[in-house]
Amino acid sequence: CLLSVAIWFDGNFSHVQLGMGSALDTLCGQSYDAKQYDMLGTHAQRAIFVLMLSSVPLAFVLAFAGQILTALGQNPEISYGAGTYARLLIPGLFAYGLLQCLTKFLQAQNIVHPLVVCSGVTLIFHILLCWFLVQNSGLGYRGAAFATSVSYWFNVILLALYVKFSEAGRRSWHGWSRAVLKDVNLFLSLAIPSTFMTW
Repeated sequence: CLLSVAIWFDGNFSHVQLGMGSALDTLCGQSYDAKQYDMLGTHAQRAIFVLMLSSVPLAFVLAFAGQILTALGQNPEISYGAGTYARLLIPGLFAYGLLQCLTKFLQAQNIVHPLVVCSGVTLIFHILLCWFLVQNSGLGYRGAAFATSVSYWFNVILLALYVKFSEAGRRSWHGWSRAVLKDVNLFLSLAIPSTFMTW
């Protein structure tokens, strides 16, 4: 019961980021088809900026999930456990937002093989980490939440390294730019409806 409540919180917040990141399907897809490769990086950076900002209020809710559940009349013991689990997912919340942006950025360029490889390596890493943290360290459900956050960051690092050193990355990612602060409204006009569609 404890994990189902905590996973409900995490799943709903992940859908927010999945939906917002889906705006990149349109923006990066159009830029790639028009051979405006430099815009791919700009769109991805703008998405990263917006998703990191949107993660802050979501993280705030996760931080107080236990108290929220108790206030809603849930069993205090279950609420405490779910709150602990949710707090340990907060770092993973930010990583998941980055992961969505990097995934959409690469998918728009028809780069799928590295995504599959990175996901496969991350899956193996996650299984081993969960086994160690849940079974051997005695952390139990807390170990599962911590392993989830670490695994998301591991996947982000793998994809970021691919973007940095690949030809596709060199062609379309030219470092951070102030241009990400422009046209945020355009991004939001696609991201917000996408969020409701995937929720």
